Amino acid sequence: MKRFFAAALAAALLCFSPLMAAAAPLVAKVDVSTQTMTVIYNGKVEYRWPVSTARAGKHTPRGQWNAYWLSKYHRSSIYNNAPMPFAIFFNGDYAIHGTDQISRLGRPASAGCVRLHPEHAAVLFELTQQVGKKNMKVVIDN
Repeated sequence: MKRFFAAALAAALLCFSPLMAAAAPLVAKVDVSTQTMTVIYNGKVEYRWPVSTARAGKHTPRGQWNAYWLSKYHRSSIYNNAPMPFAIFFNGDYAIHGTDQISRLGRPASAGCVRLHPEHAAVLFELTQQVGKKNMKVVIDN
């Protein structure tokens, strides 16, 4: 009987995890297939922005995470000290951050991170500071 309830609970959590993500005060939802980010703040769509995710041969992870580290003036320790302004780290070395390669937004171009226009990255960074990292959810799918 305990196994039945455990299995039922696990199934319910899998079914409702997208709804739980949407319940966070701040959600950055990235659709890799359309190279867009939708920012949902307090249950309302506030912004839709073009992004760049992983180019061919690289990988942007799919799933859901909370932000765990913010770095306003970050530079990559992996890719030649590349600027990563307004970085919001969510999964290991993966982050949402601004880019100086604005012309490449809207198509795959990154090494795996989610790139944004620096002005958009600053807005998302500020919202994340306001709500707190544990209340900021990153959802990446497709």
